[in-house]
Amino acid sequence: MQVKNYMEDLVWERLDEVMDNHRTICNCEKCRFDVVALALNFLPPRYTVTTQGETFTRIKALEQQFNIDIYTAISHAVQIVANQPQHDAT
Repeated sequence: MQVKNYMEDLVWERLDEVMDNHRTICNCEKCRFDVVALALNFLPPRYTVTTQGETFTRIKALEQQFNIDIYTAISHAVQIVANQPQHDAT
């Protein structure tokens, strides 16, 4: 058995789509991980242990407000990271 925050998968799945709409952010690995970490801090965790719990979370992810919350959290994180990247400019 393994405890998993399924919200992490959902954020990673939507990251590229949101970042493509924000052309001002660096697309390096460091910035991408910073955006995901920050977005996850804005969102409630969705821990699962069983496949039944993961299935329930997947069904919940189909709800419009659930997706809006994820996109909003990622967009907010992108803006923060774009304004204050934590790496040297190249």
